[in-house]
Amino acid sequence: MESLLTRLRSGEVLVADGAMGTLLFERGLERGDSPEGLNLTRPEVLEEVARLYFDAGAQIVQTNTFGGSPLKLAMYNLDGQTEEINARAAQAVRRAVGEKAYVSGSCGPTGRILKPYGDTEPEDVRAAFERQMKALLEAGVDLLCVETMTDLAEARMAVEAARSLSKEIPVVATMTFDPTPRGFFTVMGTDIPTAARELAAAGADILGSNCGNGIEQMIRIALEFKEHSTLPVIIQSNAGIPVHEDGETVYPEGPEFMAEKARELLVAGVAIIGGCCGTTPDHICALRKAVAAANGPAPG
Repeated sequence: MESLLTRLRSGEVLVADGAMGTLLFERGLERGDSPEGLNLTRPEVLEEVARLYFDAGAQIVQTNTFGGSPLKLAMYNLDGQTEEINARAAQAVRRAVGEKAYVSGSCGPTGRILKPYGDTEPEDVRAAFERQMKALLEAGVDLLCVETMTDLAEARMAVEAARSLSKEIPVVATMTFDPTPRGFFTVMGTDIPTAARELAAAGADILGSNCGNGIEQMIRIALEFKEHSTLPVIIQSNAGIPVHEDGETVYPEGPEFMAEKARELLVAGVAIIGGCCGTTPDHICALRKAVAAANGPAPG
């Protein structure tokens, strides 16, 4: 395949996949269990999910390693299997997509709070990201995705860890923002201009946001990123804000609604569009059609 960054710099818009947890829960993951534990016990489920998203039109497919750092895995006594957990996840996606889509190594927060606010040393956090990312790179991922971050210091450490391991690998960095009367901020108090500036300085190639918002709020977030950065922007919104109906969590934004609103993301100049919590292969299929209608069927 052609280089991911080359395609984005040429103006092509790519489609990423959707929610991982939503599909894993449908396939038997119990609440309170480690999603990454499935990488050891049921890798065929990971391959199935990846193939569903690939068949729906995703050109970037994530690994089931959001909580794959040893600090996060330690909460489930799985830190000793960090390398195997990350490698198996990457291998499962590659089996599903071959060389026809990009395999994205997902790296989420460690679940720890950095000193002086918490009890975790910054060097321990960076070392945890380096260990996870080294395993993902050795397993052959095409990009590293630092995602769903709220602490800018942790996000910077993750990006810097990725850059220390590879100068060439594309690095994505996304944060989760909440709307406030003063604009969009993470729960740790970081606004979009600061995030854009600091993550670019740390070495990210692609910036943006995922999770926490439906697609209408994400349009506003995308416009602000475009205002404060020249880097490609990625947006992966939830299928709306979840509501509880008859004891079940329901996401209100359907595939066609998201695809209709995605046209505004395209107008805003977003380079990668995908989904987060509550989205399914049907959402990704609808988004791929919307993107194809805007910039023509893309190869790969």
